[in-house]
Amino acid sequence: MNVVIAIDSFKGCASSQELSGWIEEGIKNVYVEAEVTPCFIADGGEGMLHALMQNRDGKIITCNVHNPLMQPIEAQYGILSDGMTAVIEMAQASGLPLVPKEQRNPLKTTTYGVGELIKDALLRGCRKFIVGIGGSATNDAGLGMLQALGYRFLDKNGDVLGYGGEILEKVEKVDFSGVEPLLEQCEFSVACDVDNVMYGAKGCVHVYAPQKGADALMVERLDAGMVHFCEVLERSYGKSIAHVAGSGAAGGMGGGILAFLKNASLRSGIEIILDAMHFDETLKGATLVITGEGRIDTQSLMGKVLSGVSKRARRAGVPLIALGGGIADDLEMCEEIDALFSIMRYPIHLEEAMEKERTKQLVTKSTTEIFRLIRAILRK
Repeated sequence: MNVVIAIDSFKGCASSQELSGWIEEGIKNVYVEAEVTPCFIADGGEGMLHALMQNRDGKIITCNVHNPLMQPIEAQYGILSDGMTAVIEMAQASGLPLVPKEQRNPLKTTTYGVGELIKDALLRGCRKFIVGIGGSATNDAGLGMLQALGYRFLDKNGDVLGYGGEILEKVEKVDFSGVEPLLEQCEFSVACDVDNVMYGAKGCVHVYAPQKGADALMVERLDAGMVHFCEVLERSYGKSIAHVAGSGAAGGMGGGILAFLKNASLRSGIEIILDAMHFDETLKGATLVITGEGRIDTQSLMGKVLSGVSKRARRAGVPLIALGGGIADDLEMCEEIDALFSIMRYPIHLEEAMEKERTKQLVTKSTTEIFRLIRAILRK
């Protein structure tokens, strides 16, 4: 029995690492000699850095950067063992939890710290970048990140603009004279799991800015600023990125990266992570794969962890079981997964269900029962 575990975190309750350990315990309650390979998984948002670095040889770097309010903090990124590939998690420097609720204002918050992480890795010799852009507190189209890399954004008078989403409406020109020249040698794979565009009803501002502290007036101002900025990009620099799927990711950072960073591409976060950890190689010789997340619904099959893992398992011909705290009715006959199991055994309040110790017991017991069933079938 060779089991690969590739389960996402149960948000707000248990990490991928914790769940993998509990599942392994359940497996070995039945198959003591089973070979279990845990693959710690994230989809490009918060937690991506440490999940990936636990699957690959490399080192974690801590450096001084600025948070979304331009206050000094320490943040981390990873360098893989090749010495050339940096793993950047946007949430480390510009994540929403870094800003107190009462100070959340996407007119003011900036992605400057993300650029500082990239620059630090660049100066250490990295030329390939895996960048996860989930969980941002910002709506500045990535201009702060670009400012940290030497780009200067000027208003109609030629004056240098400051930081935050509020500068979008004022940008008239871009000064490239101070841009870090090493960027020309770099390649950026950006983990992007949304298809939002830069502006409009389905744009990053209307859909996500309210979660980052924007009121109705801010939303209208930011969206108008995004329209203006995109028009300047197209008119003056021939950059047409406003309606590219995913350009609105992380408050328009996806679009900013496409417009200004050479050799950049937006890709599914889970696909980037699975490639980086050589997941296809891990599946060779596997008997079974176990995946899942806190709630499994139709969104789970649209570019998230479960979707990416299921595609790889099917391609490798390895059966796939998914575990979830809850399962939506419309997935009961999901063809992408061989079997779906909820860990819940009886009605329970959400607060109780999310208690870590209770989750541990439910995951371990459910896994044990699944493998008892497998053992019984294989004996016949």
